[in-house]
Amino acid sequence: MASHTSRVHHTTRAGGARSSRAVTGWVALAASLMVFNGIMAMLSGIAAIANDEVFVTTRNYVFELDLTAWGWIHLMIGLGVVLAGVSLFQGSTWARVVGIGLAGLSMIASFMWLPYAPVWAMTIIALDAVIIWALCRAPSAS
Repeated sequence: MASHTSRVHHTTRAGGARSSRAVTGWVALAASLMVFNGIMAMLSGIAAIANDEVFVTTRNYVFELDLTAWGWIHLMIGLGVVLAGVSLFQGSTWARVVGIGLAGLSMIASFMWLPYAPVWAMTIIALDAVIIWALCRAPSAS
């Protein structure tokens, strides 16, 4: 009797093959970035809550915001992003949809945060875009 081993492959829309390792790779990338991004958002939120003098505001910016309120918003969004990232590591499928939504909210919050920390806000917006891309790119578990 001849024995053989078979590999599990998922086909892509273009007709190619992708190993199951790539499935976990995109989700792991997104989960890692989500945990990092969420922790950084929480830290900037805590800084804004604790001391408004940490951030220098730009003059004549369209959005006049209370830094303490935005600090709480960043803290809550960051906590949600961290929890969704940890759920992705545990293999939760609902966390992909929630992660896409929270990364979108984080992008909006970071856009509003531009006058207070422009370089950091642009970095977070870019990370959120990569998170959304990785979560949408990862094949479904079914």
